[in-house]
Amino acid sequence: MKYKIQCNIGKIKYLDCMAKIIEKLKIMDKIKQFAKLLEKQQIERLHKDNLACQCNIDNCKVSIKEGKKYTKVNVGHSGKYMVDSEGNIFGIKAYGVIHRGYYFGTLDTIHSYYWGEYKAYKLENINT
Repeated sequence: MKYKIQCNIGKIKYLDCMAKIIEKLKIMDKIKQFAKLLEKQQIERLHKDNLACQCNIDNCKVSIKEGKKYTKVNVGHSGKYMVDSEGNIFGIKAYGVIHRGYYFGTLDTIHSYYWGEYKAYKLENINT
């Protein structure tokens, strides 16, 4: 995955530039963890509902697409969630448009939600 972080050495110190790159890598690592959890729980739900044919499992594959403002987390061929630069997770209205009414916590609280259903929901009685 390519990372587009521009640093103008004349205006920004080199260490500040490196700090931006390290922060971006940390966020992308958390997004990858989120994508793995999302895919795992989607497939678990298919098995639980006895719908786990290969076609349905293939449509649960999660992909990550980085944009200028948001990182898109797609399930199958459809957009599902978007993550902003601060790590907040939102649902979508249309592809590339976040829905602020569907807020699903942050990348640090992904284990507080169940991601296997059509729309994620917060788990009750979770010890975090």
